[in-house]
Amino acid sequence: MVDLVRSTVPPIHPAGLPFVGGALGVALLGRRKRWVRAAGLTAAAACAGFFRHPPRTPPSRPGVVVAPADGQVTLIDEAVPPAELNLSDEPLPRISIFLSLFDAHVQRAPVAGEVITVKYKPGQFLSADKAEASENNERNSIWLRTADGHDVVAVQLAGLLARRIVCNTHPGAHLALGETYGLIRFGSRLDTYLPKGSVIGVEIGQRAIGGETVLAELPGEPNTGSPE
Repeated sequence: MVDLVRSTVPPIHPAGLPFVGGALGVALLGRRKRWVRAAGLTAAAACAGFFRHPPRTPPSRPGVVVAPADGQVTLIDEAVPPAELNLSDEPLPRISIFLSLFDAHVQRAPVAGEVITVKYKPGQFLSADKAEASENNERNSIWLRTADGHDVVAVQLAGLLARRIVCNTHPGAHLALGETYGLIRFGSRLDTYLPKGSVIGVEIGQRAIGGETVLAELPGEPNTGSPE
């Protein structure tokens, strides 16, 4: 029975435990009042669902970029990566994934590689599905470099309801493909910047599964640009 529960009920990301615990505490303290107990249990269930951390199996073939989060592909274009990373001013292929309240909100490494830079930038809390959110919203960017020398950037963007970006990695760390490195609370967006020549494998409107859906194939020749 324990194994069955573990295989069907996703675990909760540690960042969500205080929210679930707080809601259960309300239910316990208000157990003699039906509406308080019901509200506490409902809130606990909602938080457990929001902060779920389902296991994922990344593709085994080399040279792929996977979705850094669950959600809907809302934008495929070219744009200059966040200025605080001090990368080139040349526009790069970009894929944006919008996370609704009902998506799992953990973030996963789009490629396996070394974390070159992590940069946080405060900003506004516009709706994350708006194009201007990439430039104006609070964000946290990580620059990853693969063993083959390809540079890939993943940007956590806070949204209209999001007020907290969690990032658990640092420069010099090595992330496996699809490894969880962060979380955004209550609605957000993930932008992935790819090397020139990458072959896009998704379409606008497509649902992406973090750590599993292949966003793109990396180009054959690596980018040999040096870190900042």
